[in-house]
Amino acid sequence: MFKPQDGIGEHGEAVPGPPWILGHRGAPRETPENTLVALRRAIELGCDGFEYDLHACASGEAVLIHDATLERTTDHEGPVASLTLPELAGVDAGGWFHKRFAGEPLPLLAEALELDGPRAGERPMHMIEAKDPAVVRAVARRRVELGRDLSVRLASFDRGACLEARDLGLPAMLLAVEASEDGRRFVRDERLAAYGVGPGGWRTPAGRAEWGCEVWGWSVDDPEDLLEACRRPFFGLNTNEPLRALATRALVHLAPEDEGRYPVQAPELEVEPDPVSGGAHGAWSGRWSPVAGVRNPFSFDVEVAVAPLVRGGAFEVEGLPVALRLAPGEAADLPFRIAGGSWSPGDDPRLIARFAWKRGPGRPAGHLVLDAPLARIRGVNLGREAIRLPMLREHPGEREASVTVRRRGAELLCRVEDPGGLDDARALVRLGRHTRRGGRGVRIRLPEDFDRRVEGVPFSCGFDAWPREGGARVRRVRRWAGGIPGGIANGAPGRLFPAAGA
Repeated sequence: MFKPQDGIGEHGEAVPGPPWILGHRGAPRETPENTLVALRRAIELGCDGFEYDLHACASGEAVLIHDATLERTTDHEGPVASLTLPELAGVDAGGWFHKRFAGEPLPLLAEALELDGPRAGERPMHMIEAKDPAVVRAVARRRVELGRDLSVRLASFDRGACLEARDLGLPAMLLAVEASEDGRRFVRDERLAAYGVGPGGWRTPAGRAEWGCEVWGWSVDDPEDLLEACRRPFFGLNTNEPLRALATRALVHLAPEDEGRYPVQAPELEVEPDPVSGGAHGAWSGRWSPVAGVRNPFSFDVEVAVAPLVRGGAFEVEGLPVALRLAPGEAADLPFRIAGGSWSPGDDPRLIARFAWKRGPGRPAGHLVLDAPLARIRGVNLGREAIRLPMLREHPGEREASVTVRRRGAELLCRVEDPGGLDDARALVRLGRHTRRGGRGVRIRLPEDFDRRVEGVPFSCGFDAWPREGGARVRRVRRWAGGIPGGIANGAPGRLFPAAGA
């Protein structure tokens, strides 16, 4: 049992679950996703385990990879299912991320299941997403071979795969973008072990009901989402921000009576990019004079040091860092100035706040570091007329390109207007928690209450293509804002607002 007097660890990792915290695809901000080095790094950071994805290759073995094809995360191309294990032996799954990971192989399921846990004699927790139902039997067989004390959950959006996993003795987790009453009935009636929902997907009537099973979150990264998930608490979650998640879990243990918002409030930075000329730092840039906020959630005095941290792009900051002392419940506004940016939407700057306290009754001296992103966003109002959205120029020589968006009843239609010289461009759109990909055009359903959402809906659009360059197919993406393509390090989505009187 955790006792505050024992200390919380460097990043809060000594505070146990629930929720149990798993690295999403390992530690994908630092290492190439779904590789052994990524899974090991998640454990080094203090996670209780990791989540990873499985596909079956042509000879039947289960390999760790998210996509059904090899192009995005390896130096090969084509469907994973079309190649045998010997043919996959030479695939480089690390060089795409950074040259220091060149030669990192595609791992086998057996290799992942044999990894050590965070402490001597402990095994890590495994959340295994079956991208291909054919891998379910392989997971069940390997679990029996390695011992039933191995903590494994077989997760899938495919209900048939979940039922097969259950029948084979595996704890099965049904995945969903958001909690639904239909999903709750299915999990209850079929006696599944767990239900997992996407970021914020529990904020539905069904999500607030009693489930009678483990409730998990996947890809939970946002500070407010993490705080809510830890307060519920969820049984477990996976995240691309393991240090933030571990610190938030520790925060909830150290300040159990606090019901306020996340203690570090980082303002959004609205971007008005010039898609034609860009700027000194690139098209995804600007100058802002925002006001951040910090508050003391603890029942004792703290000293707080707040500073910016840049993960991508070039920025100049005035007014930070700053140090202050806060009494229990006290808050402070922090005005500052920030200028700069990048050509492409990517990792946004962060505010880092180090809360430090002196020894007191039942607690040693300690500290906790919390952070929040300074997300760069842009917005657009959706009326009844078509809107032409210019795509960002993501390097100086890139041609102009555009997408049109139009409302048609309860749907949003996006169409590639000018592909900027790319052949076979395929439209991409993100709206809320959903992403769609089509041909020249794509449609996606608007939320039922869209016209009442004065705060807007997360939105982005663009297109991609796979031209051949130097004999290899290379993915090229053009976009209006962050949030696409899926995955991390692609920036925050913009906002789609209902136009007045629409």
